[in-house]
Amino acid sequence: MDMKKISLWLNIALLVAVVVLYILHFTGTKSHTNEAVNEETGRAIDRDYPIAYVNIDTLISKYDMFIDKRDQFMQTRDEKQAELQLKLQDLEKEAMDFQNQYNKGLMTRTKAQMVQQELGQKEQQLYITRDNLAMQLSEEEGVMNRQILNSILEYLKEYNTQYNYRYILSSQFGGQVLFADNTLNITYDVLNGLNEKYAKEKGKK
Repeated sequence: MDMKKISLWLNIALLVAVVVLYILHFTGTKSHTNEAVNEETGRAIDRDYPIAYVNIDTLISKYDMFIDKRDQFMQTRDEKQAELQLKLQDLEKEAMDFQNQYNKGLMTRTKAQMVQQELGQKEQQLYITRDNLAMQLSEEEGVMNRQILNSILEYLKEYNTQYNYRYILSSQFGGQVLFADNTLNITYDVLNGLNEKYAKEKGKK
């Protein structure tokens, strides 16, 4: 084989090597770009492992649905508590007025007994209203929390059709999961999907 043929084969081999490197470089870059990244650590999520976990405290606190419902709940709670406080202030003023008139001798003893009885009934009714309000708010908060959790669980079913995890664990401070490799942390990946889905559903209303 003469030198020209050797040179030709070397050039072809070199060209093939360059093309292979070019393909590997750009396909590799594309694959890396599509990897989900743990936003807290900057490390890629390990999709090959059949187990993942979410930090439930972070997930809930940053979930837009929770934020909206929490704000609505707090507004309702504050309004009802303000109404109750006004009624209590009115009753206190009424009691002071009664005491002032009685001390000045501006009403009979019989009238004073009737007013005292009425004030006592109003006070008892306020206590009942306060207790009922506390029970109502507790129930509403419980329903809200179950709605949030149900929404997350339903989304995780959709999410897992793509990644096929065998287990998705819940991690929280002081919980049963005391240590986990953060490459298995899918919290923000799930959170982004949850918020995107919620934004679409909210836009339809």
